[in-house]
Amino acid sequence: MEIYSKIKWTLGILMIFLLIVFTNLMDRNNFLKVSESVESIYEDRLVVKDIILTITNKIHKKEIATITADTIFYSRENEEINYRLEKNIEQFKQTKLTRKEKEILNQFIADFEKLKEKETAYIQSDFSDKSALVNHYKNIKRELNDLAKIQLVEGNKQFEISKRAMDTIELFTQIEMYILVFLAIVVQIILIYNPKKR
Repeated sequence: MEIYSKIKWTLGILMIFLLIVFTNLMDRNNFLKVSESVESIYEDRLVVKDIILTITNKIHKKEIATITADTIFYSRENEEINYRLEKNIEQFKQTKLTRKEKEILNQFIADFEKLKEKETAYIQSDFSDKSALVNHYKNIKRELNDLAKIQLVEGNKQFEISKRAMDTIELFTQIEMYILVFLAIVVQIILIYNPKKR
């Protein structure tokens, strides 16, 4: 009878141990999903949004200098701003890009190179012919706007992934509680049950 009692205790403890291990693995998986999603929202969306804002501000500064024919800007600041823009673009390229985002970014890079060529032509024309340059800013601003919209859409997707993972965690937590109550009852029955001797 003593062996039977030990088996009952072992079985009861083993059931609880297996439940804890199983639920821990499920929770760990869901927490990893939430963690990856939050990390992606920060690194690949918020940081990129900041890069886009920085690029937009610099492009806007260049556009104002073009419209106002600011010769001082082109002689003192333009090269430095172009250098910084290239650095910002490199930062952008290092993030996790969607296919559409990569497509628009590549188009933006091509248009930025054309912009620099048109700026050179504008400077060589002694700041007289700015129409091609002014029109080119429209393309660049549209592409930056499209990139900014993608950040919102992709950020929302990551938010939905984390929300689903949190809902799953909540569901499993409730299921765990019911299973623990059930197992506690089963363990009590196993421990209390005492077969009668014949």
